[in-house]
Amino acid sequence: MATILLEVATPDKGEVYSKDINMLITRSICGELGILPKHANLLTELIPHAMRIKETGGETKLFISGGFMEVTPEKITILADAAEAPDDIDVERAKSAYKRAEERLAKKDSDLDIDRAEAALARAKARLLVKGVPIP
Repeated sequence: MATILLEVATPDKGEVYSKDINMLITRSICGELGILPKHANLLTELIPHAMRIKETGGETKLFISGGFMEVTPEKITILADAAEAPDDIDVERAKSAYKRAEERLAKKDSDLDIDRAEAALARAKARLLVKGVPIP
């Protein structure tokens, strides 16, 4: 089966993931995308989500907090604000962040930065999804 190189990097950690994969399922500002080998050129912004990486023998998930993705027929390059493998995610911290964001949004305070609270909620939700934890 054909493969495509996936490279994920962040400003803080540098290269987080680099491997030949069979398929990538990711979320951009335009919706969900499936990337296969020999995909057409593409440049898009990513939103916080649980990215799914299909490899020979299984599937891996990776938390992406947002960033940019460039696709060529031979390579996928993701420059993410933050990226975490399942083993790097603190479930209790993600649950707390999810709860705090939900509480902030429920209050509808006039001082509330709604975009920031929604982004925090999306990041916490994506982290929990990567770990396979039900959303509270």
